[in-house]
Amino acid sequence: MGFPGTWMTESESVVYRVVPKCACSTIGQIMFYSDHGEFFDGDIHDAQGGMHKWALEGSHQPITNNVREHRSYAFTCVRNPYTRILSSFFDKICGIQRNGKRYRGNLVPMLIQKYGIEVGGDDGKQEFDQIQSFRRFLLFARDTIRWRRPMDPDIHWSAMSGHISTFIVNGGTYNKIFWTEQFNDGMQQVLDSIQTPHCVDLNAIPRFNESEGHGPKRAHPVEDYFDDLSMHLVYEIYKRDFQLFKYDFENPGNKMPVGEIDLDEVHAKLGD
Repeated sequence: MGFPGTWMTESESVVYRVVPKCACSTIGQIMFYSDHGEFFDGDIHDAQGGMHKWALEGSHQPITNNVREHRSYAFTCVRNPYTRILSSFFDKICGIQRNGKRYRGNLVPMLIQKYGIEVGGDDGKQEFDQIQSFRRFLLFARDTIRWRRPMDPDIHWSAMSGHISTFIVNGGTYNKIFWTEQFNDGMQQVLDSIQTPHCVDLNAIPRFNESEGHGPKRAHPVEDYFDDLSMHLVYEIYKRDFQLFKYDFENPGNKMPVGEIDLDEVHAKLGD
């Protein structure tokens, strides 16, 4: 299986397991800058050079050798499951992607037909019942993850623990897992633990939110989107994420972690 979703600097200063919707654009640009002293001109996900990515054939061997021999500091970043699934909905379902089209072609028309989801107009300005549509989207997300229908689960709403486990199962070990909600603190700990060709000043780094503006703005506080049923669905999908990464399931309005991540626990429970 290898190491899907794994990025590594060309200097091999650091290895990162991408988790979608968890600051991956900013992290990728920081890695690129740390090697080259400049940012990638465009969406870092589109970069075909300047860093190793598992999606690039020529990067398979360098990444495999590095990770299995534990040569470099390895890390990833996680996010509150409530805000992550909301972000996926507004970006991937309601939004127009950077190619000017809907995400995954016929996905949105299928959701409108089968689940009664509304997404607003193509300009993102048409009003619709965001709460009702999001709750219906949760049913769809649950169906994809639990029964793999009407399609296989998508990386943007698959559980973070599933992404993170592939790195462990195939021989990798994490030195650090930090929270999007405390990004600067966590990323600084990573930078303090490695040596890079170019120094990175986090305070001077912009946030590269490539999904910003793709869809309509969230019209309500996070907690308004989750009633008892939708909270149950979220827990069914993301139980391990809440437990391993120490987020508060009981209060959707609290995006902050409530405990420290235990790396030994993560490796033990996700290494099966």
